[in-house]
Amino acid sequence: MIRRRKHAAQALLASLVLHVAGCGDGSTTDGVPSLDGPSPEPPPAECAVRYDGTFAAIQDVIFERHGCTADACHGEARSGDLDLRSDAAYRELVEVASSGVALPRVNPGDNDRSYLWRKVAAKTRPGSVEIGGSPMPSGATTLTEEELVLLREWIKSGAPERGTVLGTSELIDGCLPDPEPITIEPLAPPPPGEGLQIVMPAYDLPAATEREVCIAQYYDVSDQVPPEYLNENGTSFRVSISELRQDPQSHHLVLYQNGTAVPSVFGDFTCRGGERAGQSCEATDLAFCGSGVCAGPTASAIETPLSPGSVTCVDYGPPGTFNFPIFIAQQSQERQELSGGVYAEIPVRGLWIWNSHAFNLTTAGHSMNARINYWFATEPMHQVVRLSSIDKIYTNNTPPYGTETLCTEYTFPQGTRLFNLLSHTHKRGKRFWIEGPDGNLIYENFVYNDPVNQYYDPPLAFDSPEPAARTIRYCAYYENGVRPDGSPDPSTVKRRSTTTPNSLQICEPVACTAGRIGELCRGVDDGAACDSSPGAGDGECDACVLRGGNSTEDEMFLVLGAYYVQ
Repeated sequence: MIRRRKHAAQALLASLVLHVAGCGDGSTTDGVPSLDGPSPEPPPAECAVRYDGTFAAIQDVIFERHGCTADACHGEARSGDLDLRSDAAYRELVEVASSGVALPRVNPGDNDRSYLWRKVAAKTRPGSVEIGGSPMPSGATTLTEEELVLLREWIKSGAPERGTVLGTSELIDGCLPDPEPITIEPLAPPPPGEGLQIVMPAYDLPAATEREVCIAQYYDVSDQVPPEYLNENGTSFRVSISELRQDPQSHHLVLYQNGTAVPSVFGDFTCRGGERAGQSCEATDLAFCGSGVCAGPTASAIETPLSPGSVTCVDYGPPGTFNFPIFIAQQSQERQELSGGVYAEIPVRGLWIWNSHAFNLTTAGHSMNARINYWFATEPMHQVVRLSSIDKIYTNNTPPYGTETLCTEYTFPQGTRLFNLLSHTHKRGKRFWIEGPDGNLIYENFVYNDPVNQYYDPPLAFDSPEPAARTIRYCAYYENGVRPDGSPDPSTVKRRSTTTPNSLQICEPVACTAGRIGELCRGVDDGAACDSSPGAGDGECDACVLRGGNSTEDEMFLVLGAYYVQ
């Protein structure tokens, strides 16, 4: 069975029972929004209604209009022990266990593991998710695709009670306040003896900026791990479940393990957060910062002082450093379960390198936060191998107003059991697909900022002694400023004026974005070549070739996943 985290949760959901009872009829509106990710839009000049935040809009547009708050439904009757009336709905939904169901009603940051969303998605998108009981709302009413996306974007952005989630204004017939950065509800740690929590050193994300950073942090969790979860020599602990929750401004988060460097090479360490915030600290004195954490300076991942020419944190550290990724996530909330006796090993002490890539599309500054919970492995049998195929990560060469398809291969060791695949491109990656050794499609994704996180149960087996029978082929299709009819689109082409230079390449304009749109030109000073007529002065030379880099105006091409060797 194939499990898709984008449209289906774990296999246990097949037996889940009803937790959201039926809702009565209500009016709906038509419209299908773009799923390419939220973007800030100015509010309309006139509004049918004004809401004080995204959740207030959901209360009216979904719960009220679809009859969910009627007395016989989730009003006075509290059907399914759920009250959706305005004075109770939020506290009855967010991080509240569902009756008889192994999922919360709303899990901040993760719509796939929010049973409320799954119940309504099952009716709007029949067959897309597995649920117990009947899809909702009951009766003739059904959420429109637009309303479903409204609910989804609110959940993925941390399910805030107040404030405006980016991109939701365009999904309602009304107005919302200007968006502000969202700080997600902190993830509760596992019970002592069952797991542990690690906290990313917070860093500043100024208004209207995009940052990708590297932060070094010394850690020692040896006193939190019972002996039965340690490896044979006591240097590592074994985990089977990891769960991240981070502020929704994040594009991705990677946690690396550095096994060789000493903290001092990363610069001066200071307390992040807590009662001693800003004070100098000794990296190995874990008690000094109190409720805060001691961490090295925040270094740009585009080009760090220790690693000139770098565009990730893989080689952040002394010359010859290779930081090994132990956790990768592309969502605000990400739960990764290594079932069937599969486990990962993590050293009990050492250096972590946090790699966080985040956007702040609002006019207010923000402090980025993230937490990861690790749950100890109780029946370890197979050690996980992380798949990260990056041999063509920065090979894009897509011309302005053109398209490109990249493909490459990956060969697994004999005896591989592949149980997870996940793609990664940036915003001009329009389709990503993977073919098995027989040429059949085993993975497909169309949304770059919410890629399908696909699980296989049972795992895909690669046992042949022939390498060709253990080789997958993965491809991605890119569009650099092309409309559906094939004509040039200057609003989506890569432009020098909106691209931050990095050490891999600089965006040098070679095509026109105004005047003679699509025609060739020679750099930012060659606007005259783009004039609609000689001397018109309406030309602009700003369109660039799409090449590799770590900002979303650049591109990437890689596949991620997990397997073990039988």
